[in-house]
Amino acid sequence: MQPILDAYDARAILPEDGCAGALAGRIWRPELSGPSVVAVRQAAGGAPELVDITRAFPTIRDLCEAPDPAAALRGAVGETVGPLDAVLANTPPDTRDPSKPWLVAPIDLQAVKAAGVTFAVSMLERVIEERARGNPDAAAAIRLEVGRLVGDDLRRLKPGSPEAMALKDVLVAQGAWSQYLEVGIGPDAEIFTKAQPLSSVGCGQEAGLHPGSQWNNPEPEVALVVASDQRIVGATLGNDVNLRDFEGRSALLLGKAKDNAASCALGPFLRLFDGGFSLDHVRRTVVSLEVTGEDGFRLSGTSALSEISRDPADLVEAMMGGTHQYPDGAVLFLGTMFAPVEDRGAAGQGFTHKVGDRVVIRSPALGALVNRMRHCQDCEPWTFGAAALMRNLAARGLLQG
Repeated sequence: MQPILDAYDARAILPEDGCAGALAGRIWRPELSGPSVVAVRQAAGGAPELVDITRAFPTIRDLCEAPDPAAALRGAVGETVGPLDAVLANTPPDTRDPSKPWLVAPIDLQAVKAAGVTFAVSMLERVIEERARGNPDAAAAIRLEVGRLVGDDLRRLKPGSPEAMALKDVLVAQGAWSQYLEVGIGPDAEIFTKAQPLSSVGCGQEAGLHPGSQWNNPEPEVALVVASDQRIVGATLGNDVNLRDFEGRSALLLGKAKDNAASCALGPFLRLFDGGFSLDHVRRTVVSLEVTGEDGFRLSGTSALSEISRDPADLVEAMMGGTHQYPDGAVLFLGTMFAPVEDRGAAGQGFTHKVGDRVVIRSPALGALVNRMRHCQDCEPWTFGAAALMRNLAARGLLQG
C-alpha cells in the first residue's frame, strides 16, 4: 500500500506563509495517555516546532472560547514537544512508533456539522444521485437530462429569492423538482451532523470508506470553527467523505452516507482569525484536490469558495441562529463544488474510491490535509471519547478552576 505522506517535511502540510499565522493543533502524547493542544511556532533555527499549551488551554474548545483566540494562542507559554517534522513522520499508523507523539485532528469537543448542496455543480450531482437511485450506470444519461432542464450556471441565483422561487415553480410544473434543489435554491440551508465530537481523523491518518459502498467520493472543503456565542474564530480543511450510492437510494440514508468510522478528516491545523487571515480570506479561498490510486489513477480538481451559493456567515447563522445552542462550539463544513464525474472504470460509471487511494486537499492559507482511504473497519478504532478525555485531563491536573 502506498505511503500516506510523500515526504515527512512540515513545509508539505503548512500554509504557504509557514508559521506566520496563528496555527493550533492537537497531538497524541503516549507518555500522558492522551491528547495535548499545541501551537505551531518557528524555532530559533527556523524549523517549525510544536509547543504544548495544554496547561493554558486544556482543549481546543477552551482556546476558541477566548475573547481573542489568536492572541491567546500567541501569548500562551508551554513545553516544546519537538520539531513538527518528527511528529508528522510518526503520524501514519502503519509506520508509527507508539512511544512517540503523533498528529490528531485539530478539534475536540466541538459539534461537527456540515452544510450540503451549497454549490450549483454539486447540487446538480445530488439531483443526479437521487434520480439514478444510487446506480452509477444511469448517471450519465440523467446528467444530460438534468442539465437540459436546469442548466449548470446557477451561481447568480440567490437561494430563497423571488427568482429562485420562480425557477422552482417551473421545475415543479415539469416534474423535475428535487429535494436537493429545494435546499440548493430554496430559503432553508441543509445543515446535518457529520461526525461525533472527538471522532475526526487528522492529517497523516487513514480515512474510512463504508465497505458496502460501490460509488463514493472525497469532498474537499473548508470547515469553519465557531465559538459557542456564534463567533467564527478560524478555519481548517476537511474531507466530508461521501457515499453517493447510499444517499442516492434515499435522502433518509444521509446519516449512513456521511457518518461512519474515520469518515471525517480535518486538518492539518486550525488557523485562527487575526489581522492576516479572516473570514474574507475564506470567502476567496480556492481548495484543490488530488487523488492518487495504487492502480495509477489520478484525479485533480478545484473548488472556489467565491462560487458558493450561500455566504459562509449565513450558513453559520443557519446552523446556530436562535434555535440551537452549542456550548462547546461547532465546526461547520461549508460544502464543495467539486463533484468528480471522470470515469475510473467502465464508461459512464464516473469516479469512485478504491482502497489505498491517497487524498490531498490543499489551500494556500490552510496548508494540506493528507489521508489514505481504507475500509472503516480497517482504520484505527476510535476509543477515546469525551469521558476518556475528561478523566485524562483530570488525572493530569488540568481541570481546576
